[in-house]
Amino acid sequence: MKGRTSKLLTLGGGGLCLLFPFLLLLNLPPTCLSHKVGSPNPSPSQDEDHHGAWPHSDSEWQPMPLSQFPSNDVQDPWSTKYGGTPNLAYTGINTYAHLPTSKCLENASASFDVAVLGIPYDLTVTYRPGARFGPDAIRRASRRQRSGRTFSLHHLQDPYGKGLRFMDCDDVPTSAYDPALAIDQIEAAYTSLLQRTPHGAAAALVEGEEEEKGAVVDAQTWSSFSTESISLDGKPKVKIVSMGGDHTIVLPILRSLHRVYGPIAVIHFDAHLDTWPPSVSKVGSPTRQSQIQHGTFFWQAALEGLIARNMSIHAGIRTRLGGYDDVVHDESIGFKIITSDDVDTLGVSGIVKSIRERVGDMPVYLSVDIDTLDPGFAPGTGTMESGGWTPRELKAVVRGLEGLNFVGFDLVEVSPAYDHAEITAYAASDLIFEFVNLLALGSHTRGPNQRPSFSDGRITGPAPLKVGHDRQEL
Repeated sequence: MKGRTSKLLTLGGGGLCLLFPFLLLLNLPPTCLSHKVGSPNPSPSQDEDHHGAWPHSDSEWQPMPLSQFPSNDVQDPWSTKYGGTPNLAYTGINTYAHLPTSKCLENASASFDVAVLGIPYDLTVTYRPGARFGPDAIRRASRRQRSGRTFSLHHLQDPYGKGLRFMDCDDVPTSAYDPALAIDQIEAAYTSLLQRTPHGAAAALVEGEEEEKGAVVDAQTWSSFSTESISLDGKPKVKIVSMGGDHTIVLPILRSLHRVYGPIAVIHFDAHLDTWPPSVSKVGSPTRQSQIQHGTFFWQAALEGLIARNMSIHAGIRTRLGGYDDVVHDESIGFKIITSDDVDTLGVSGIVKSIRERVGDMPVYLSVDIDTLDPGFAPGTGTMESGGWTPRELKAVVRGLEGLNFVGFDLVEVSPAYDHAEITAYAASDLIFEFVNLLALGSHTRGPNQRPSFSDGRITGPAPLKVGHDRQEL
């Protein structure tokens, strides 16, 4: 005990204070009590040991001079001194890529060309729920996309700087209890937004005309973006990028798009077919509503005539099937299958070629289930399947679809409760950035050799499209 006591006595005052109860048992006075209550200097002096640290110098104790800052004894000092300070990546209201936001469904005056729309619905999943929190997770993961940091080296453009007006239109407040009600709410919301006149169509399309920041779209960009040549009424329509939510949200979306464009060619990236009939469910489908879930919604869409038969295609499929009959049934729905393994045999270029040939010049809806990616890159989802694509492979395929007649996009099945370090949400956010680039480039007929590209440290091919950094931002 004597040896232990001597060691204790060698501790600094702070250490002995921590051992105070033990010292009382030994009837030893702790040295920390030498700083008596009421002493004018109860703290250790500058030359004493500060919990194991070396003594401090007098200069370290000097207060930081504030004379270089103007006084705050003025009216509204923040505006006077720091007004206009831009938000950092991690500050501000949480919107996708810091885009301006509006409750577009309640605000009929909200004007935009592209709406980013959250659809936090997950009432019809077959395994792990939680995708209702996907829109919020994707928005948080997009915070590093901000003005001056959104130029795409692949596309050689800043998609937000070409004059199209992008807006985060908040979320559709769907029912958390009734799937039938929620699906109708999604359809009503999507239809209402499609009925809005695009900002670019309402604005004067005169190149060089001065309007508010980010509001002027040049004639070339608008011509490539506008859908008036493919809409049933011959008028341009807004375009919506949806953030799910489980994959069932595509059914009400296709119902809305069908009103405007007729049958839609669907490009469907997923590990699963999602065309199964309700009869495959082992628990049965005793009610009409129970027949519609995130594995059967394409079956229902085909029954309603919403999908362009034999012009739609899956990519990334690798799930286990009930039998080859599932493939036969899928073909009857109107889809062609590209498996995840095809990236090794066909390659990215072969997959892109197959997709483009399949959809042709039809109005195209692109739907991406995040489980297209391997779980190593996207664990935050409800029904993982190993052996998926890498984010680089999926991005390369999506980029290869440039110029198609896109009428809408979605990114679904992000369930942040199962994510790690936000890697799933970041992958989803980056894929939506690819969607945004495709929208800004618009539809066109340029061949692969006519596209400017960045390779080996330089731009090759014709001059890149007009680029810039101006954009509206929160």
